[in-house]
Amino acid sequence: MTSATLHLAAPTQAERGLLRLAGRLTAYVEHRIARRAQRRMLALDILREQQARRHDPGAVDHLLAQMGAPRR
Repeated sequence: MTSATLHLAAPTQAERGLLRLAGRLTAYVEHRIARRAQRRMLALDILREQQARRHDPGAVDHLLAQMGAPRR
């Protein structure tokens, strides 16, 4: 009777397969979360860089002069 009880305490083959599947699925989801966080950080860095750039007001006048538009 003891051996039957010990046998029932161990996971079945189907349960082991489900545990493996759950582990793989968890790893896949965690990988996607990490990749998405990395892309978000990159996008924020690019946005900060773009916002930190100083625009040259003389460049606009220069481009308008090249196009033949009258200056202000």
